[in-house]
Amino acid sequence: MSYSFWHTKRSETKEYDICVIGGGISGCSTAYWLKKEDPSLKIAVIEKGEIAAGATGRNAGFVTSGSVEHFNRLVTLHGKDKAYEIWKFSEDNLALIKQEFGDQEAEIDFVQNGTFSLASDNREMGELNETAKLMSSFDIPVEVLNEGDIEKRLNAKNFVGGIKYETDAEVNPVKLTQKMVDSSGVDFFPHHEVDSYEEGADGVTIFTQHTTFKCEMLVLATNAYLPLLSSYFDDKIFATKGQILVTEPIEKCMEAPCYAHFVLDYFRQLPTGHLLIGGFRQLEKETQVGYSDHTSQVIQDALADFIGKHLPKFKDLKIINRWGGIMGFSSDGQVFVGSMPGNSRVFFLGGFTAHGIGLAFHTGKALVDLIYGRPVPDFISARRFN
Repeated sequence: MSYSFWHTKRSETKEYDICVIGGGISGCSTAYWLKKEDPSLKIAVIEKGEIAAGATGRNAGFVTSGSVEHFNRLVTLHGKDKAYEIWKFSEDNLALIKQEFGDQEAEIDFVQNGTFSLASDNREMGELNETAKLMSSFDIPVEVLNEGDIEKRLNAKNFVGGIKYETDAEVNPVKLTQKMVDSSGVDFFPHHEVDSYEEGADGVTIFTQHTTFKCEMLVLATNAYLPLLSSYFDDKIFATKGQILVTEPIEKCMEAPCYAHFVLDYFRQLPTGHLLIGGFRQLEKETQVGYSDHTSQVIQDALADFIGKHLPKFKDLKIINRWGGIMGFSSDGQVFVGSMPGNSRVFFLGGFTAHGIGLAFHTGKALVDLIYGRPVPDFISARRFN
């Protein structure tokens, strides 16, 4: 998005110690941990829409461990030690959410009852069995299920089996992000779309259509939209669209959230009884890129067909909401934190690759570690791109 000269009304200048561009979970997580580090800091979070208006408020609310790949594929790509390090980072993300907001779980609709990966055929089940075996060797809690288990516990049909990641969770992502802002006491500026920023000898100046902000340090936390702020990110992160629909509610009948089709499709029954289902971007890869969040008939029909084939209790329910959301996929599938080249006052984080809720709270903490000169894991350091 952009705004015209005619809408530009910079009536004032505001000064802060640190400004964060991006009011989703990564930006609000970073602001939260900065305030924990030094409560005296004056921090502004600047957002072009409402809080969590981007991918944060348009995802399924899975708080999962790992990354975009099954654990066995992480091992193949990175070796056992690094794969476990990546997995452990996401486990720590969940532990940190519970540590900081565990006494407020009902307020953010947090439920820790695991997640399932389901197999539609024996080939996929073979890979899930391999994943479960590897995970067990690292003492990661996992359960293997057969077709009958899936039908009984999820009211899902036409799956040959699956595995359950026993420690995963689910949450309302907008409520979680709002809780971070409320708890930290940072200043939040919605509907302040950033046009540009400039670094100078005395700090950073940020231009929005309403306000000019001046700060000592800037954090870029716009994930998929990072390339719109700097060409530095053009080869590091790519905008990818996901689509979701929601049905009217019925009585709760599903144990926990689920992935299917090699993690390309996903669904969960919300605490309210609504079914949320998303995925199938592989059907229109060419059009599911860029910054348009429109829905497409092909993918929405595929989601409805999936319900009819696999979730019979929901097949005749009215669809009450459809939407798209723009995710930031990193070039190597892993998150990154860093600072802009040179002696820069500008730091950044991004590349959550469809796992922002499962990674961003810990990634924000890691960025604060980097800002304060503490070490961060090599696999999330943006220096790997150099």
